[in-house]
Amino acid sequence: MAAKTLRTLQLGNDWFGERQGGLNRVYSELLRYLPGAGVEVRGLVAGSPKVSVSTNGVVTGFAPAKAPLQKRLLAARKAGIDALRHGHFDLIASHFALYTLPIVDKLSRTPTVIHFHGPWAAEAGVEGQSSLGSRVQAAMENAVYRRGRRLIVLSEAFKRELVRRYRVPEERVRLVPGGIDSTRFHDQFTRAEARERLGWPVDRPTVLAVRRQVRRMGLENLIDATAEVRKRVPEIMVMLAGAGPILGELKERIAAAGLENNIRQLGRVEDEDLPLAYRAADVSIVPTQALEGFGMITLESLASGTPVLVTPVGGLPEVIRPFAPDCVLADTATGTIAEALGAFLSGARALPSSDACRAYAVKNFDWPVIAAKTRQVYEEALA
Repeated sequence: MAAKTLRTLQLGNDWFGERQGGLNRVYSELLRYLPGAGVEVRGLVAGSPKVSVSTNGVVTGFAPAKAPLQKRLLAARKAGIDALRHGHFDLIASHFALYTLPIVDKLSRTPTVIHFHGPWAAEAGVEGQSSLGSRVQAAMENAVYRRGRRLIVLSEAFKRELVRRYRVPEERVRLVPGGIDSTRFHDQFTRAEARERLGWPVDRPTVLAVRRQVRRMGLENLIDATAEVRKRVPEIMVMLAGAGPILGELKERIAAAGLENNIRQLGRVEDEDLPLAYRAADVSIVPTQALEGFGMITLESLASGTPVLVTPVGGLPEVIRPFAPDCVLADTATGTIAEALGAFLSGARALPSSDACRAYAVKNFDWPVIAAKTRQVYEEALA
């Protein structure tokens, strides 16, 4: 007998087709694959009218992402109430506290599952937001999270955050990692072919870091480490993919160290070009210093057949250690990053093979697998 279709209202942040980000990517991919697991979805996000057109009405943008905050919140409440009045949903799934808060008074009437994508207030604090702003964000999060019958986290690290920081009872938390579109990220080209298509040097040992250029991502340490690695591997080429508020500072740091021939800032890489960029690298690196709950880029790299080195921050080791423990660095220090890059690029330490990387990612993190696990948590919330 076929399982009952679950009807869900999915409250997101921004739409990935209009604004990038890990939360937005997970949300859009999950909505794409949940129907295959018997979960009907309707989504509400901050976005333009084009969102509804591009998703055939499955996801609606209630207000532009850059609209004034008050307008967005009022629009989120109106859209949420309208959806609940006419949608006959079995369950609400919240992915972002800010846009769930406007209908928090309605959550007691419909079973709710919270997808916890990260400590919003804490991340803002790390990036320099005022303590008052962080406290307001934390209050919003607490108001929403305590309504969840179940809370889904991407990693054990985020589970600890929920229990410690937000006092969520541990028995209500379930771990469902992020997923990967294995058909999109695929090693269909050789590294040389990928580099030629991108205009990258073909014959140099190449490291890729796909990171938003903000403080906690550890890019300053990576730049400093590259100066050390160059003594051992003179031809090292580090590609920094991403944009952000410290892009200019990083450029100055690269110049001050005389690394213009060893580090290239690519800026924002278009989403359709990311699989090729991963494939072109000998190794990816995630040098995060703080607050990394999962790290989707680790899966993207592995599915593209490219091994990835990670610092032991948040959920990063949980993804990599079962597969390649040597690729989890001992700490976040510049010297540790330099030693690892030098050893792997010089051949002193072996990297996992391309086939092994992809097989691990597909077996454990392909989106249909993750969607089925998500449905199981939804069913728990309805029991």
